[in-house]
Amino acid sequence: MSTTLRTDTPDSDLDEPRDLATRQSGSDRAFTIGTRSIAAIVLVITGAIGLFLALSAIPTFKHYGWSFFTETQWQPEADTLGIAAVLVGTFTVAFVALVVAFPLALLTALYIAEYAPAGMRPTLTSLVDLMAAVPSIIYGLWGFALLQPRASAFAHWLHVHLGFIPFFRVDADPNAAVWEQTRYTASAFIAGLAVAMMVIPMACAVMRQVFSQAPPGEREAAFALGATHWGVVKTVVLPFGKGGIIGGTMLGLGRALGETIAVLLIISPAFDLKFRPLEIGTNTISALVAGRFGEATSSQLQALLTAGFVLFVITLGINTVAATVVSRSRSGEGAEA
Repeated sequence: MSTTLRTDTPDSDLDEPRDLATRQSGSDRAFTIGTRSIAAIVLVITGAIGLFLALSAIPTFKHYGWSFFTETQWQPEADTLGIAAVLVGTFTVAFVALVVAFPLALLTALYIAEYAPAGMRPTLTSLVDLMAAVPSIIYGLWGFALLQPRASAFAHWLHVHLGFIPFFRVDADPNAAVWEQTRYTASAFIAGLAVAMMVIPMACAVMRQVFSQAPPGEREAAFALGATHWGVVKTVVLPFGKGGIIGGTMLGLGRALGETIAVLLIISPAFDLKFRPLEIGTNTISALVAGRFGEATSSQLQALLTAGFVLFVITLGINTVAATVVSRSRSGEGAEA
């Protein structure tokens, strides 16, 4: 006697996946709503700041036009205002900071993630992270009082031996019997060294986090094939963390471009369009705004807000690209097989 199973469901529906309905608990729903609300508030505040700066910049752009970007002098009494010189100074200080901070951050992240004893890693991580908690005015005072006398001597040494390169040239006689020490102080080079100490914790944290997520299977396979520890780092960790290295460096660049107090305490303000970081005198957008804000008239205040808007757009663009690169690197995207 045979039994036949009958069903009212068509055969075509049997192969279709069933829809799964998930229902969040009360605590999960509250957490989701809270995090989304906080993220929305941050976006609204950032957008409001950008909108305020953009509206404040309209009168300046109407009055000066493109000359605001090409003029080097900042002379409100002569109605001559421009940010060409401070833009160059901003990127010069940031460039010096990155040249110094990038290798230190990379090597520190590699040591903590790969070579430091397991018991020391939390302590080393905390010490590096604590560097980010030091106020910028402390770095500025350190750069002005302690670093500047020693860095100026090193700047003179660079001028003597590499002065044939325009980047290391200084408007002074490098072979004088008594070298002009004041020509090598309060420069973009010294300000960049101080800013580099502020950039290292941020870049190092991003790189270290990405290095720690390198796939263990590829590590073990490399060791099984006879690779040394450095071989594993070179063939597995560094390729996997390439996005984190790029993203951490760009986040550091955004930090360096916007540094204010430390730069203001060290530099001697000058509005010269020059690419000589070893020489006295430079200025950045953030230092210009901080230094002139208190004594600014209404028209000059609008010009300072316009300069701040330009810096806001630059740093926002750099940080957005950096965040995108870092988020992709965390998933392992871009790692070499």
